[in-house]
Amino acid sequence: MAEPPDARDRLVAERDEALRRLAGLTGDFDEVVAASRDTNADDEHDPEGATIAFERSQLAALVRQVRAHLADVEAALGRLDAGTYGLCEVCGRAIAGERLEVRPAARTCVVCAAAGGVGKAP
Repeated sequence: MAEPPDARDRLVAERDEALRRLAGLTGDFDEVVAASRDTNADDEHDPEGATIAFERSQLAALVRQVRAHLADVEAALGRLDAGTYGLCEVCGRAIAGERLEVRPAARTCVVCAAAGGVGKAP
């Protein structure tokens, strides 16, 4: 499949943005962890403990999301290099250009994504 003209640029921009977000979130996470060291270790009885634990949990979830997106973008760049970018990994059909504009790292067409990525598209 021919590489869409701006696909690589869009994916590289997404990767750069994900790396910036990851760096920021990692710094925020480190700050929350450092702050928790300076407080009472008894989260259950410390009024600030529950808030710090919640913030730490929320930041950890965001870090996981950004890392997963970064992996998706890296995989899409790999598909570009392999010549399979824009092909659905489930049914093998072309992924609509509009979908790739919105989600450049999309692995599946809309039909397969709606079906949960299992089975063959009609």
